[in-house]
Amino acid sequence: MNEHLETLTPRPLWRHFRTLCNTPRPSGHEAGIRRTLIAWAEARGLGHALDAAGNLRLTKPATPGCEQAPGVILQGHLDMVAQANADHPHDFTADPVETVIADGWLHARGTTLGADNGLGVAAALAILEDDTLRHGPLEALFTVEEESSMGGALHLAEGWLEGRILLNLDSEDRGQVYIGCAGGADVVVEANLPTSAVHAEERTWRLSLTGLVGGHSGIDIHKGRGNANRLLVRVLRALEPCGVRLVDYHGGTLRNALPREAFATLVMADGEEGAARARLAALQDELRAELEGVDEGLALALEPAARAETALTPTASRMLVAALHVAPCGVERMSVAVPGVVETSNNLGVVSLEAGRLHLCALVRSLRDSACADMADRFRALFGLIGAEVRMENAYPGWTPAPESPLLTRFRELHQRLTGDAPAVRVIHAGLECGILGGKYPGLQMISFGPQIRGAHSPDERVEIDSVAEFWQLLRAMLESLADEALSPANA
Repeated sequence: MNEHLETLTPRPLWRHFRTLCNTPRPSGHEAGIRRTLIAWAEARGLGHALDAAGNLRLTKPATPGCEQAPGVILQGHLDMVAQANADHPHDFTADPVETVIADGWLHARGTTLGADNGLGVAAALAILEDDTLRHGPLEALFTVEEESSMGGALHLAEGWLEGRILLNLDSEDRGQVYIGCAGGADVVVEANLPTSAVHAEERTWRLSLTGLVGGHSGIDIHKGRGNANRLLVRVLRALEPCGVRLVDYHGGTLRNALPREAFATLVMADGEEGAARARLAALQDELRAELEGVDEGLALALEPAARAETALTPTASRMLVAALHVAPCGVERMSVAVPGVVETSNNLGVVSLEAGRLHLCALVRSLRDSACADMADRFRALFGLIGAEVRMENAYPGWTPAPESPLLTRFRELHQRLTGDAPAVRVIHAGLECGILGGKYPGLQMISFGPQIRGAHSPDERVEIDSVAEFWQLLRAMLESLADEALSPANA
């Protein structure tokens, strides 16, 4: 499948990306692609090793004469976000990603593409097989479970890496270079809420909110897109005068993706259907107007459902909906130190209710670790009112910018020479692994750059094909520049 990828240039990079598209690799299921890459490395005589977390390290000696060049680590993650449109059944643990080309962009058919971070991994592999390139000692570090928990980076073996320079290949903006990122943490809320029998005069209904764009919960958090959990809870609040009680609720599938859809089973008193439908029609118009120009596909639907036997008690249902309604969601604060960058945000990523058992997973991001801790405490205070347990998991540090870094200076000069423009230097409101890796390996010089990717973490994910060639050119030029420095008379 995806044979057309091998007609694109640079061919070695796209050939490796085809392998990644054809090999299922959602978070937690990286073993298959790892086996494939180990077999490839063995066939090429490259060094390879695994650590206890499942991270893969490939190595290649320096080009003869470049042994004194600084060792470079090419870093990316093997896993991808698994999101598919509701009308496109796809088993991410078994099915390949089907790609299509349209108007200079590569897309996937009905699913996430996996350009995040498959193109970074493919670029590193293509570098390792390029015997025409001058380079110092090379390591390719491919981490696991980046999209689900940052687990690979958090549990990376210490004393394993040898390079002094790290090029993170997990950015998504052409013409930009990243030198810092937000830290983050998962906030998990769990509770057992009281239920009672559904009365004979109550009817069961299925309420759905669909049609949102979704996106990356860090990069896209400031764009005003709808969050299906926040919006469906707002709808449930509006239906409370109809005597609504929640039976179950399912919204979002990943804590780092803006939820595009949410569904609730509810009961309400017989005879309230007309009033409920009138409220829904008005709310649909109201929400579409609020999201005009940003997220206009929102649709609400109310359909009869199989009779439920139990639902939350009236008090429990009202309290849960109220707590979800006031929970922090979206941009909390913009940075003063870095204008135009979100400082702190929260995504209500996954909410589920089944037989009275509540599970919520939110992803807090911030340039300040103290703000992450405070947000978690706010959840603890709020959901403690309904008897829930709240914990913070998978916390990872941010990456402190180093704007005077010699590595950044080198990249800016190369970018100017190769493209005719200086790159924009950015700090990203997302969780690059650089902060974690820098904590484990102090003294690393790091930058992050990549091709133009849009719609990451959603089925709208796509990559601009021309930008991949530019990304490849910059990566090769950086490695040769570092190798040439070791050969210069000043360093002889």
